[in-house]
Amino acid sequence: MTSTPEQYQSVMKNCNSLFAMKMTDYGSAWRILRLPSLTDQIFIKAQRIRGLQTNATQKVDEGEVSEFIGVINYSLMALIQIELGVSDTPDLNTEEALLQYEKQAAVVFELMKAKNHDYGEAWRDMRISSLTDLILQKLMRVKQIEGNDGKEAVAMVSLDAWEKIKQDAKAQSNPPSPQKTYGIFLQNIVHLQRALRKSPLNPRAP
Repeated sequence: MTSTPEQYQSVMKNCNSLFAMKMTDYGSAWRILRLPSLTDQIFIKAQRIRGLQTNATQKVDEGEVSEFIGVINYSLMALIQIELGVSDTPDLNTEEALLQYEKQAAVVFELMKAKNHDYGEAWRDMRISSLTDLILQKLMRVKQIEGNDGKEAVAMVSLDAWEKIKQDAKAQSNPPSPQKTYGIFLQNIVHLQRALRKSPLNPRAP
């Protein structure tokens, strides 16, 4: 039985081949895409996969594998865009694009190996449908972050501040109960989000 790293490399070989063929046919027109555009493309692919898994019949002869390859390749394009920045023109030839592609794929490979070392490979027992749902969940989080101009409440608030929010919720819960405390905690989070929107750090602040 082949190992997870070997299987990863086999999958990435197929993804790489398709990326190279599309570069030959269409060039690097994708270099003009901003990150939200790539997020939306990946989201559409993931929604298609979920539809294929849910629908008993299909009117279009498309399989999950090609859509998963699309998710992988668009994700690597997004990582390239993050590193190089968005271009106004297709500025990479096939060789340059493949070097960037392989660089980002190697980073992801090392991250997978590190996480498998630390947490094990329990995810290998997950059903494909569950992994699809997790992909969609991640995408919805990314879309939310993009809607907040890349700012996250968790990232902008210190751990001490989060602890204070929890303690305040407990203090305001009188008589105390887990349900009431949780409700107050959520209200405090909403107030925090509103404050962050008005923060000078937020370019959309009035």
